[in-house]
Amino acid sequence: MERSDRANGQAKNIQRPTPNAQRPIAEKSVQAIFAILHKWGIHTVGQLAALDKEQLGARLGPEAIRMWERANGRSSRLLKLIRPPESFEESFEFEREIETAEPVLFMLRRFLEQLVVRLDAIYLVAKEVTLRITFSNKQTYERVFKIPQPTNDVDLLFRMLQTHLENFRSEHPIIAVALSAEPIKPAAEQFGLFETTLRNPHQLSETLARLSALLGSNRIGTPVLEETHRPDAFRMQPFSWQLKDNGGRSSATLGSKREARRSSPLHILCSALRRFRPAVSASVLQDEDNPVHVHSAEVSGKIIEQRGPYLLSGNWWDEKAWRRAEWDLQLQNSEVIRCHESEGTWKVDGIYD
Repeated sequence: MERSDRANGQAKNIQRPTPNAQRPIAEKSVQAIFAILHKWGIHTVGQLAALDKEQLGARLGPEAIRMWERANGRSSRLLKLIRPPESFEESFEFEREIETAEPVLFMLRRFLEQLVVRLDAIYLVAKEVTLRITFSNKQTYERVFKIPQPTNDVDLLFRMLQTHLENFRSEHPIIAVALSAEPIKPAAEQFGLFETTLRNPHQLSETLARLSALLGSNRIGTPVLEETHRPDAFRMQPFSWQLKDNGGRSSATLGSKREARRSSPLHILCSALRRFRPAVSASVLQDEDNPVHVHSAEVSGKIIEQRGPYLLSGNWWDEKAWRRAEWDLQLQNSEVIRCHESEGTWKVDGIYD
């Protein structure tokens, strides 16, 4: 019994792992491999390269083999190419305060030349340009220029900026200027047989810029009707270069609807109002709040029949409140006109045809 126990004990001692037993690579770090190599007397790259590759891997694992391959110049690492983000922005701070436009235009010309070179290098064009001006009081002015036809023509872009700055005024001197461009791929569009484009979009853009500088940006654009019952109420929105679709309706559909309206009894009974733009001022004689005679530069005469008043009002909750009373009047010469009275003032809106 004692011999068998002793034999079993010896067997157990043989199977017990030693502290420096071989471990998988996942359990051995580079620092641990360095510590073992230093204990072996390996202190230089040349000493590591002189070791046997197979024996080194058997004792220290695959990580040691990779270290040996690097020491012998047999390893290769793939280079991951990372493109830095493209930046199309230029800025400059003046040493002294600027009070005229010439230094600003000089810097903007240089900015455009540098931006165009970078855009041409990657086959892109500028679709919009943003101008930022910093004043001495730390306030910033920013203006975005929409380019009707994306381009990299320095002269066209510079003329657009110059036109805007010709009528630009500021109360404080300029201390810094910046210019950035929004890139886009060049557009390739094929028009239909009866479709066309503007002959010179940049000339139209320059004309609109000059008109905006002379008249104000709120007076240049496309008129859009406001959501109100006030007659002739509209607002101006910036000019859009994109043509809006008609909702997929064909001309045949529109024609059929137009013919249906013409054949309806309502079309036969109703009359068109030929409006005066603007409405014509008039003087109206009244008899017990009823108009009896009208006199204006366009129409004059005795009133023989009337319909009204039709009371209209809106925006009573703010400072834009309005109210008016409309009348449909038939004159002695058989003309039918529409008039309105607002705040004691009479005007002729138009004549019914």
